[in-house]
Amino acid sequence: MALTDVEILFVEDDPIFRHVVADFLQGQGAKVHLAHDGREGIALFSQTTFDIVIADLGLPELGGLPMLRQMQDINPAVPSIVISANDVMADVVEALRIGASDYLTKPVADLFIIEQAIIQAMLTAATPMNASSQNHLHEMNELSYLELTDNLHLLEQNAQAAKSVQQQLFPASHILYPRAVIDYSLFKNNDVSAYFIDSTMVGDSHLVMYMAHFHPEDNSAAFGCVLLKSFINQKLKLFRNGLSTTLIEPDNMLSYLNKRMVRSGLHILTDIIYVCVDLQQYTVSVGQAGNGLRCYLRHDNHLMPLVLPSTLQLGDVNWHQAGVQRRTLLMDEKLCIGTYHQQHKQQLLENRFTGLVYQTDINAGGFMQLSCH
Repeated sequence: MALTDVEILFVEDDPIFRHVVADFLQGQGAKVHLAHDGREGIALFSQTTFDIVIADLGLPELGGLPMLRQMQDINPAVPSIVISANDVMADVVEALRIGASDYLTKPVADLFIIEQAIIQAMLTAATPMNASSQNHLHEMNELSYLELTDNLHLLEQNAQAAKSVQQQLFPASHILYPRAVIDYSLFKNNDVSAYFIDSTMVGDSHLVMYMAHFHPEDNSAAFGCVLLKSFINQKLKLFRNGLSTTLIEPDNMLSYLNKRMVRSGLHILTDIIYVCVDLQQYTVSVGQAGNGLRCYLRHDNHLMPLVLPSTLQLGDVNWHQAGVQRRTLLMDEKLCIGTYHQQHKQQLLENRFTGLVYQTDINAGGFMQLSCH
């Protein structure tokens, strides 16, 4: 059985669903511990070492999100999967932001979807297991994406839902990090932006930043943002637990992202420039997939394009290698990522950073800028 001796904490307030899922997982060989609210979940989590947590977000007493935050403080190495109703996507996005590996929506039509999500989450998190469990998990490494596809269809059909989900993911227009600042402007002509930017500190000395452009340019771009953010959060979690350095290696990170996008089966193609900055040495590693974005070095009012090898978009089954360049940032030199439109370059040179805005008189797209200090 694929889940032989896997220790699972299942936190769910619906008694019928709780016992149906528990019976199924036990039938697959797992050892399932049950909690009916967030406080009981924290109590069990504090007493026992689990391989994975499955949690409903709509819990009484202590809600699912604050419970997961406390669990992250207790033991951030344990992966989690969240279960949610379709009308609380904002909570799902926040759960992904704080480190959840995956999410499912109620009603869960096929319990084997839960099993497959557990397998994928544990493989990604590299949770220690016995040899028998490892063999079973690798035999079943094909994750069912029925739930992902269902949610993609929901966002494709509901522009307001897609807009709401995407807005939860965009950062402020000005972000101050230790020894660095990131500013950006993105312009959208419709409810949903086909472009996405994000950045995060990785440990004490590295910062990663990226800009992505999703195809098709419709509501599915909102789901592309969720997928990309989720995949990067998984590698961030592994880095923080000393299990992987992929996040600060643009070539390996883009290879990982491509595999995940292809396996999703959702046919979302992505142009992306992904940058890792060593804030102690002021060295940068720049990775590129697709040719829809450009990376620049900025000296005052002059932009010098970085020449990167041509490559296919992420999500293309024929993709095989990222274009990468490494260099040292000079004093007062800034690193920028942006689209090709001249009006975007002009606004960048004028330091007009507005975050994400709806504006129909300017081309969709934009730019982001890293300044070290």
